Amino acid sequence: MNHFAAFELQVDIAAQKIFSIGGFAVTNAMLTGIVGLIVTLSVLIYVGAMVKKGKYNRFVGMIQWVFEGLLNQAYEIIPDRLLARKAAPLSVTIFFLVIFNYWLSVLPGLDSIKVNGVALLRSPTADLNFVLGLAIVIVITVQIYAIRHMGVMGNIGRYLRNPFKDPVGSFEGILELVGEFSRGASLALRLFGNAFAGETLLVVIALLTGYFATVTLPVFMAFEMLVGFIQAYAFFVLSLIFIALAVSSHGPSSDAHSHAVTSKTALKLE
Repeated sequence: MNHFAAFELQVDIAAQKIFSIGGFAVTNAMLTGIVGLIVTLSVLIYVGAMVKKGKYNRFVGMIQWVFEGLLNQAYEIIPDRLLARKAAPLSVTIFFLVIFNYWLSVLPGLDSIKVNGVALLRSPTADLNFVLGLAIVIVITVQIYAIRHMGVMGNIGRYLRNPFKDPVGSFEGILELVGEFSRGASLALRLFGNAFAGETLLVVIALLTGYFATVTLPVFMAFEMLVGFIQAYAFFVLSLIFIALAVSSHGPSSDAHSHAVTSKTALKLE
């Protein structure tokens, strides 16, 4: 018991400041996020250049296989192929950005490099600012596609209806408006909760197992990598579902298939 009591485990929910630039605080999550952004852009640019040149290897083939799988999933969620092709690039990019940044938290020794007692690196997926930023991008994108599809007044009509002429529809509009915010919040909190819990779990396992950490940690790291893939995929799919629901809210009856597909996919993810 004395051995366990000697552990000094400090868990900080908020990202910690490393230094300041002109009064702007630079946190450890920002530094790791820059690394994750560089990795994401490097991988996508490299694969794109290789495909254009007609050169392939196992890594290029794997990334292309994932991309094609995500694009086919976009076609299933959004039956309008033109709209799916327009919406897919942002969702696919966010998928790779999330998965690479999530996997950075699995790197051994991520918390061991410290500056003035503060970990130099921290996965941005475990930072509320990062995940909320992604969620806001998705919410704004959904509104943009809804306005393009139905017009400004048509989109406003999804939320604001005459309570005297259509009291039920007015209540539904309020629920829809609340739902827009709750969807963004659920996207952010789901990713943040899993990433933060995963980082904390790895640190706790490393402390508890001590010298046996080299045996136990790889198992939990592999599990966290799988969780990271699932979370990135969920973010990708849900962003497309929200777009599909927005553009089909007041569309023709032929959009019923879109509602059925998106609802079924959302239930699977839950």
